[in-house]
Amino acid sequence: MLTRQSRIGDLLDNPIGNDLVGRLVQYAGLSDRLLNNPIVRCIRLGALRRVSGGLLDDALLDDLLALCNRSEGETATGDGGVRAWWKEAVIYQIYPRSFCDSDGDGVGDLPGVIEKLPYLSELGVTALWLSPVFDSPNDDNGYDVRDYRRIMEEFGTMADMDRLIARAHALGIRVVLDMVFNHTSDEHEWYRRALAGEEPYPAYYIFREGRGDAPPNNWRSFFSGSAWRYEPSRRAWALHLFSAKQMDLNWENPAVRREACDIVRFWRSRGVDGFRFDVINLISKTSLRDGNETLGGLLGTTGIEHYFFGAHLHEYLRELRADGLGEAFAVGETPGVGPEMGKLLSALSRRELDTIFCFDHLDEPRRSKFDAYRYDLNHLKRCFIAYEGAHADTAWPSIFLENHDNPRMVSKIAPPDGLREPLAKLLALLLLTSRGTVFLYQGQELGAVNAAFEGIDQLRDVESRNRYKELIESGMDAATALAAVLPGTRDHARVPMVWDDTPNGGFTTGVPWLCADGTVAASAARQREDESSVFNFYRRLIGLRRDCRALVYGAFEPVAAARRDVFCYFRSERGQRFYVEANLSERPQRRPKAVDGMERLAGNYADTCARLRPYEAALYRCR
Repeated sequence: MLTRQSRIGDLLDNPIGNDLVGRLVQYAGLSDRLLNNPIVRCIRLGALRRVSGGLLDDALLDDLLALCNRSEGETATGDGGVRAWWKEAVIYQIYPRSFCDSDGDGVGDLPGVIEKLPYLSELGVTALWLSPVFDSPNDDNGYDVRDYRRIMEEFGTMADMDRLIARAHALGIRVVLDMVFNHTSDEHEWYRRALAGEEPYPAYYIFREGRGDAPPNNWRSFFSGSAWRYEPSRRAWALHLFSAKQMDLNWENPAVRREACDIVRFWRSRGVDGFRFDVINLISKTSLRDGNETLGGLLGTTGIEHYFFGAHLHEYLRELRADGLGEAFAVGETPGVGPEMGKLLSALSRRELDTIFCFDHLDEPRRSKFDAYRYDLNHLKRCFIAYEGAHADTAWPSIFLENHDNPRMVSKIAPPDGLREPLAKLLALLLLTSRGTVFLYQGQELGAVNAAFEGIDQLRDVESRNRYKELIESGMDAATALAAVLPGTRDHARVPMVWDDTPNGGFTTGVPWLCADGTVAASAARQREDESSVFNFYRRLIGLRRDCRALVYGAFEPVAAARRDVFCYFRSERGQRFYVEANLSERPQRRPKAVDGMERLAGNYADTCARLRPYEAALYRCR
């Protein structure tokens, strides 16, 4: 049990404490080496208020200690190397609104997804993940669910959904649905009945009295502004951690948890193979105290320490597994959760979640997706090595570089134009030779880059538009506010797929719901015909991963791990041994290891030379 008399070293030995302290050190701009200093490790926690310059006040320290002590008695052990389809899977995320429009209304739909299933089969993916397809008013493009058992009219019908599942299964492709259980739309029947005072629905949400005319606490929404919305009919404030139309569910209410389990069972009965749970680590909210303002400034939102790893999170996940999921696959989106904490949610022995999305690698320390900076691939290397070391045989990581919430990775690294394609292939090779479940995002297999948005009127993303509005209201001029939004807008990932070279890239015969000037990728049709394309590089690597089990389950052995700008490692299992080399920079690099005598299986250059060329990457079989 950690107390104020415990030492920093004791805190670092705690899985939750290790991740939390590491984050605080990074966000404060301090060196990681500080944590290995024996003098620092001996400092008592009660002295941190003084030595942290006020960052850790007594209330925050007590909250952090309580959070860390929740791991008491929680263990994470291995599963003996048990194999599973989802460990070997290459899962392709589809943003249905932007994938393929079958009826010319400018919005992608389920028949469009069905039409493109042969494309996914050709690429080699073994499962698809659909971002929410449920009935929604689309304040946040489907992540504001109005009815979990009904398909959004723009997307099609339940018959279309049943047909999609059957067609996918016939091609050997499993189906994973995106389930949003932290919140619902304010147009959901539960919320409408809650506002009307109809029992038992007021207890489905989090309503609280304010402090005079002010909200109950200082929590901030992830989408700007207060996390509270006043409801005159209830004479109370309602919690919304995201948009003001996305109302947080009260998971402390057993009836809410039963509803969630019922919904999961409903979709399992229709043949769904697994679920991605949106911001699932935020569901347990037992404290509504004010958040620490200094910490909020560092982390970008105030109050998060009270709910990002709530007191009953493990209990609720186990209940969801036992009463809803059964043997279905479950991956959790867990913002703020690091590798050590992640093991407590996804350890193979615990049967809560099968794997989680850890986001540490998507941005460098003290950076956010909205910052205009050039991403350093050495950070990706450090994170991938850390994930491997943290998980070992205990938990199974998710390996991904892009999703619907983040800009394109090629654009974040910002190589010269002539190196875009080698870089896209390098990223593919690192992704598909790493241990873990691989997730691809639509367009990634084409080497897609950020869209060329030129004005706020082109953006549809509620997060970006709210951020822009808040900056303008703070006194910032329009040009500066736009520049502060464009690098990280989620719409970069949401522009329609480029299927061919016809108008609108073959996405629609109508007017696309979202468009931008400029081409984000060479078309799928063109790349399928070009053996040297990014698409065919992905296809070949996916095939190698399928055929070479060591690339999935094999041990990971880094080579020259301390050297900057190169990332090299072995993958080995049962007599199979592979070697990966990658130059993480735009400058030629000396090879850390000779590759003479190895069989070159794949590479983003046509041949091998004495030095690693800019962004050169290759996979070898060791003889």
